[in-house]
Amino acid sequence: MTGESVIDVSCAQHAKSGQHCSGDVFLSRRIKEEGRVIAVLSDGLGSGVKASVLANLTATMALKYTASAMDVRTSARTIMDTLPICEVRKISYSTFTIIDTDDDGATRAIEHGNPDFVLMRGPREIEVAKDTFTLEGWRDRQISYGELHIQLGDRIICCSDGISQSGLGRPGMPLGWRRENIVRFAAELLNREKDVSSACLARELADKALANDGQIARDDITCAVIHFRQPRRLLIVTGPPFNKEMDADLGHLVETYPGRTAICGGTTAEIVGRALNRPVRVDLSRLHPDIPPPSLMPGVDLVTEGTLTLAKAVTNLESGTIAPAPTNAVDSLLALMLDSDMVDFVVGTRINEAHQDPNVPVELDLRRNIIRRAMGLLELKYLKQVSLRFV
Repeated sequence: MTGESVIDVSCAQHAKSGQHCSGDVFLSRRIKEEGRVIAVLSDGLGSGVKASVLANLTATMALKYTASAMDVRTSARTIMDTLPICEVRKISYSTFTIIDTDDDGATRAIEHGNPDFVLMRGPREIEVAKDTFTLEGWRDRQISYGELHIQLGDRIICCSDGISQSGLGRPGMPLGWRRENIVRFAAELLNREKDVSSACLARELADKALANDGQIARDDITCAVIHFRQPRRLLIVTGPPFNKEMDADLGHLVETYPGRTAICGGTTAEIVGRALNRPVRVDLSRLHPDIPPPSLMPGVDLVTEGTLTLAKAVTNLESGTIAPAPTNAVDSLLALMLDSDMVDFVVGTRINEAHQDPNVPVELDLRRNIIRRAMGLLELKYLKQVSLRFV
């Protein structure tokens, strides 16, 4: 990530009706030192646990081989040779789509068995030239390979056949939804909302496929979106500065930050409010029995209580419990984090006496430990760029 561009990756899924896990697997990995992001969508044979194992094995190998810059033919053949043979169909089968892109937009795409990926430039599809080849020992399988250069604002949409074949046999869709309708649906959405996030676009496509199936998924449904764009930045300030003389500097940082801002902590909010001469008032319209309500301050996107809210947000990041629509302070903080590419934490080091009571839960003991947990999760699990500064 160069600071001027970012590769934003999101995925949305619905498991086949009656299955506890999806037979589609989506994995992504950011290689920071090379400025690369690799994303893999794999669809295992059948559905349920067996399909999930096949897809996980395929996606994991594809990530590893692509990261090592192994020759495309060699990696594809190794993947196919490694998969176990189905006792019924006498084939080893798991499809895959691999997208390997860097901060300059240079991109490789390797596909086998999945619907062709879609490259959208705004609401318009861009055709991509591809070569196809077969492998020794797998003459009945075709691999597609393409090299392209994506521009700022471009989106790559990858789908499993649970989306392209959704609605199969239903009125108006005798052959399923099909790829051309995926493109049309995405174009209409991008015409209405040109800055739609990757997460929202992936979710809209997956939900539409589920609706095509009458809300009972006939196959595993997966959509992944890779968006090459300018970064969205978020500043999270928590805790008062060690020296009170720095209070004005903290207010200036919040006021001039080139992105969205969140303040976590009542004392911190009061400091910033005084420095900027802005009122802070509790938002009583968003009460929750277990989570302190947020507050409102002009020019600041979110103001919350401090360590309780942060600790709960970290717990939800760990578990992947993300509400589709924010209803409380924790949900709102998570939404800001996950909709950002760069999250800059500024942590005050003045001791807050309210959290020295031995009856307070251990995870609240030190604010900085909570922040470090959040940073690790955001960077490794959610592929965000994070920074930390103590004041």
